[in-house]
This record gives sequence, structure tokens and C-alpha cells, in this order.
Amino acid sequence: MPTPADDTRLRAELVELLPPPEAAELTPLRHQVLRHRILNAAQAPARRRRVPRFALPAAAGAALAATLVAAVVSGEPHGPAGPSRDGGVAVPAAPTAGQVLARAALAASATPRAAARPDQFVYIESLTAHAARRADGGPVALPAAHRRQVWLSADGTREGLLREAGSPDSALGVRGPVGLIDHRGATPRPGTLGPAEPSVTQPTHTFVAALPTDPETLLRLVYAQTRPTDGGDPHQRAFTAIGTLLTETWAPPRVTAALYEAAARIPGTTVLPRATDAAGRDGVAVARTAHGEQTQWIFDRTTSAFLGERTVLTRAGSAGPAGTLLGTTAVLTKAVADHPGVVPAAS
Repeated sequence: MPTPADDTRLRAELVELLPPPEAAELTPLRHQVLRHRILNAAQAPARRRRVPRFALPAAAGAALAATLVAAVVSGEPHGPAGPSRDGGVAVPAAPTAGQVLARAALAASATPRAAARPDQFVYIESLTAHAARRADGGPVALPAAHRRQVWLSADGTREGLLREAGSPDSALGVRGPVGLIDHRGATPRPGTLGPAEPSVTQPTHTFVAALPTDPETLLRLVYAQTRPTDGGDPHQRAFTAIGTLLTETWAPPRVTAALYEAAARIPGTTVLPRATDAAGRDGVAVARTAHGEQTQWIFDRTTSAFLGERTVLTRAGSAGPAGTLLGTTAVLTKAVADHPGVVPAAS
């Protein structure tokens, strides 16, 4: 039978195995690594893992608790954990929309900075397909995804280019001829139409690069510049606008991270455990539904990189049954080009 001395020796050995953490603050890099590990745990395969029940001596238990507190220093929420049938602690595996977007924000903050001069162009290559209405009013038909290349003037003052497989090239940002009237009754004089003022719905790289990096401030700006005039859903308009910025612009890492964090504050977002982009890449999606259509943002399961988006019918209608795919996009390349029509070597 164990003696009190044996019990004391066992306690001491357990305490040595679980030393208390250092009190010094974590470095920014260590803080980021720990946060990423915690968020990765929330993205684990959907199964319930049980923590076995066992008793620890008081000193060892205190040391273990202190160690766990230090490990969870980032404070990321993982959803409620409740008791399992056998009395252990059930660790939830399914992430929330906020957690998926938080992981995407963390991944975005570590990506290379988009450095385009005002005289350069942002090059975006993607695969895309959008359903078209049939002439007889029947269900929509989604064509095969095709290659899409776009060169966007960084500051919006130069003519860009849109190139899509099967279609002629289209100039972007053309300053077409117009008739200018100096005052009422005056004879129109020849003029040109200048570029539109940059905004959330008509962004340029320069505009996006200067967006606020505080998520609350950024979200207020998005709501203000997408406010519906027809009584539409303001939350869906904000969600859609942020999605367009993710697919059609190349923002600096801190702005991209702020866009994800801002989107996490939009009510009504949900998570789809599986979704596939136009390139066939499988991932996890953050989605929002409005007016019978669901917009899905797809993220890589491992890296949390943004892959693309899809739009799906959630209820049957003239366009087709529920589940009908209305549009799909896969973002393949984002780079900087010196001239429209020239594919950057890095891509």
C-alpha cells in the first residue's frame, strides 16, 4: 500500500512534469502562432473529442491550469463546450462564421503586400461562370467556367482591359465623348467623361489601399456607401460589397484582414462545412442569404486563403429549384502589371 511519502514524491514528480509558465509577456510572433494554433483547432474534422477524467494533486492541477491559461492567451472564442455522456468535456469541432473569418484575417495579415504604383495596373486572373436567363423564361443555365483576366488602373486614371475567353477584349475606364452644357440654354460643347469618384462600389487600388484598418470604422463606411434606396437588405448589400472587394481588388494585408473582421460583424452569416469554387477546389464557406439567394465565400481549409465565391438559390422559383447554382468564381492570380494586356511574369 502506498505510504504518505510515496504520495508526496508522486505529487512532486507531477509538478516537475507540469512546470508553471513564465510570467513574461509573449512576443508578437509567439502570440500570433498561438492564436493560429487555437483557431486551427476550431477547424478540426467534425467529431467530438473527449478529455478523459482523471485526478491530479492540487499543486499539479494548479500548474496545469496555469499552463492552459497561457496557451489560450489569444482569447479566441470557440463556441460553448458542454459535458459529454460519460462526464468528460466535449470539445466543439464546428467553427462559427466569426471563427472562419478570424482565421482568414490572420492568414491575410501574413500575405505579401500589394505594392502597385499609381501608373501601374492590378492584374487579376480567375475562372468564372454566371447563369443566363432563357428566352422562354425557363430555369437558368450555367455555362462552363471560363478564364477571365482583368487589368485595373491602380489610381483609376488609365484605361484598363477586360479579357474573357470567347469574347473580344473590352476597354475599362474609357473616357467617352460627351456634350457639356455650361448653363441652361447653352449650346453643348464637346467634352470627355472623366472617371467616377472612387468608392466601395467603384474601387480603385489606391482607394482600397487607403481604407480604414479598424473593422468598426471600415464597416460603417461600407454601410454608408452601400445604403439601399429601395428598402433592400442593407446587411446583404454590405456583405456583397465586401465580397466584390475580395474578388475584384488587391488590398494590402491589413485592409484585407479588416475586411474579414468587418464582415464578421454583419448579422446573419453562417458556415457551410463544404463548398467548391469554379476551379473545383474544396473548402469551407461563410455564407449569407437574402431574397432567396445565398452568397458563399470559400476559404482553403488549411491556409484559410480566399478561394472564390458562389451564389446559390435557396428556394425554388422561375430561375430553378433550390440549390441551383447561379454563379461561381475562383480567384487564381493577383499581381501587378506595367501595361494592360501584358500578363505579369510572376503569375
